[in-house]
Amino acid sequence: MTKKRILSGMRPTGKLHLGHLVGALANWTKLQYEYDCFFVVADWHALMSEYENPALLKANILDNVIDWLSCGIDPEKSTIFIQSQVPEHLELYFILSLITPLGLLERCPTYKEQLRQVVNRDLSTYAFLGYPVLQSADILLYKADSVPVGEDQLPHLELSRQIARKFNHLYKTTCFPEAQALLTETTRLLGLDGRKMSKSYNNYIALSDAPEVIRKKVQSMFTDPERIHVTDRGHPDKCNVSSYYAAFFPVLKNQVCERCTKAMIGCTECK
Repeated sequence: MTKKRILSGMRPTGKLHLGHLVGALANWTKLQYEYDCFFVVADWHALMSEYENPALLKANILDNVIDWLSCGIDPEKSTIFIQSQVPEHLELYFILSLITPLGLLERCPTYKEQLRQVVNRDLSTYAFLGYPVLQSADILLYKADSVPVGEDQLPHLELSRQIARKFNHLYKTTCFPEAQALLTETTRLLGLDGRKMSKSYNNYIALSDAPEVIRKKVQSMFTDPERIHVTDRGHPDKCNVSSYYAAFFPVLKNQVCERCTKAMIGCTECK
């Protein structure tokens, strides 16, 4: 039987981090044995936010793909490609932008969140507003059946279905299928400061960080805000470090949580 097709990708805006590993790469390595997978290095998407300093894109592309391969993405089983090397991405992006209502893009929750939280660069541009349209073009160009996403990306995927629906209705065709969400079950892994792990927030641990760098970053991690003294009982469900144990050391998690709740271990020792 023909395998169903998946399209997914990442923006080469910097080093990949642990959030990428547990949120996407670990899942990709499994999916490539079950689906016809297309994994895109989304450099046009990266340029939408990094347009002031595009010189790093080339190095980031190579660095990111090396991380993909080291995490188990097999080029014999999956198609890995660079977005800008396929001109049809921008061509379809333009065509889809002709039929996409402006209000649909302005209401996108991710767009509003980024404008509010990213303060070190100007994202109030036409291209950044149209980010979901290019994302839709990526999905529709390959007629993907599914897109592996987390819950925070569901609005973008729904927008792509709306665009596909409008195109098919307007031109009386069934050209583009409406890709369905393939929800990924991942451990909730926040950044070092308790916010979403992001290169934009500089609160991440990179996959390629050296051991001494990782130690320094871990020691700065956000922990239980209610635990002031070592003798205070901890609340693992409110501690960011606990989620890292769940993701990477599940065998130790219960033991560490028990010692924390009984004030038998301090936050520094736990980290």
